[in-house]
Amino acid sequence: MGALVDYLEQRGYVERVPDPTDGRASIVRHTARGRAVERTARAAIAQVEAEWAASLGEDRLRELRQILQDLGALLEQ
Repeated sequence: MGALVDYLEQRGYVERVPDPTDGRASIVRHTARGRAVERTARAAIAQVEAEWAASLGEDRLRELRQILQDLGALLEQ
């Protein structure tokens, strides 16, 4: 995880700030650049989900989400 945070920090997507409640820890938070990328990604995901809902219907999309969550849970075991 530390390597991933390092990577994102080096590219300006996140920053580390001291944790005011724990002198040994840092808080990782989005920078303005990171927040902009997050908004863009969320908009793209919403567009894909809308297209899938239009093609599959809301019920089947809901079922797909549940199946994917179930698979994710199985992989965590």
